[in-house]
Amino acid sequence: MYTVFVKNITLSADGDLIEKARQVAKSERKTLNAAFREWLEFYTRRRGDVAAYRALMARLQHIDAGGPYTRDEMNER
Repeated sequence: MYTVFVKNITLSADGDLIEKARQVAKSERKTLNAAFREWLEFYTRRRGDVAAYRALMARLQHIDAGGPYTRDEMNER
């Protein structure tokens, strides 16, 4: 039972690929539908991670690391 409104969608894929995905999901003790929902959440979060990274780089663009360094210079202790 869902606590939020859930929409149904229709996807198409190669039959063999779907069957392999079902077997993987089964080995993880979940349904293919549950595995897809997990993937969908990961996929959408990934874009947020990229946006956060770009925002961080924009905020730090004023910093000059003084490079470029040679390999030997970077490995000096």
